[in-house]
Amino acid sequence: MKFTIAGQSFDHPVVMGILNCTPDSFSDGGRYYAEDKAIAHAKQMLDDGAEIIDIGGESTRPGAVEVSIEEELQRTLAPIRAIKAELGCLISIDTRHHQVMTEAVAAGADLINDINALNEPGALEAAVKSGADVCLMHMQGQPETMQQAPQYTNITDEVVRYLKERKQVAMAAGIAEHKIFLDPGFGFGKSLDHNYQLLNHMEDLHQLNSPLLIGLSRKSMLGNLLNRPTSERLAGSLAGACIATMKGAAIIRVHDVRETVDAVRVTYKTMVTD
Repeated sequence: MKFTIAGQSFDHPVVMGILNCTPDSFSDGGRYYAEDKAIAHAKQMLDDGAEIIDIGGESTRPGAVEVSIEEELQRTLAPIRAIKAELGCLISIDTRHHQVMTEAVAAGADLINDINALNEPGALEAAVKSGADVCLMHMQGQPETMQQAPQYTNITDEVVRYLKERKQVAMAAGIAEHKIFLDPGFGFGKSLDHNYQLLNHMEDLHQLNSPLLIGLSRKSMLGNLLNRPTSERLAGSLAGACIATMKGAAIIRVHDVRETVDAVRVTYKTMVTD
């Protein structure tokens, strides 16, 4: 396994720590809303083994209501600047809006993590101009309505087809292939069975020849299967991280960094040791 993030080379799976600068995210909304708490939490995640921090200012949980661009910028720019200045780590901006992409990269973000795969007006152009790496995710519908009876004929084939098309669009616009990551979008417009079918066949996405970013942490696909509230999904999240690692994920996006780093290291060591 070899890939780069913002020019930094990696030969092992990377854990991405989630930093939600929002009052309403499904798992930790409001906990890291203040700038000082955001910086402290980012430092803790880095100390625990995260190699990139993913900062978001808009909740994209099922049923979430879209916030204004001004509010999203207010939530994210100060933490990005402060974390980059104080910690110097790799930073991802979790956004679908071109204004936020542009200003976040100017503030220090290295990767644009877009649940909408650069589909929104101006997003593709902003990503190209920024020069940042990008992650293109599959989502059926929009966060407000995506869990209202999602339907597929063959989910894996449809996700592969969609991500292939979006990757081709990004490359045609001028984004280099080595700067593109792909995310199948677990929990975004997918039923419980859809999610597990996709996880079971995740290796099929490697035909797209891009590193995979996988986010399963604390999601409803775990809670609904195990009948556990968000606060009790660590074991399920770790199982998902290990499966994703075994199936070739490059980046594992999580809330519980320390535990996931340990699980991923053990899993990957087992995979590469003869």
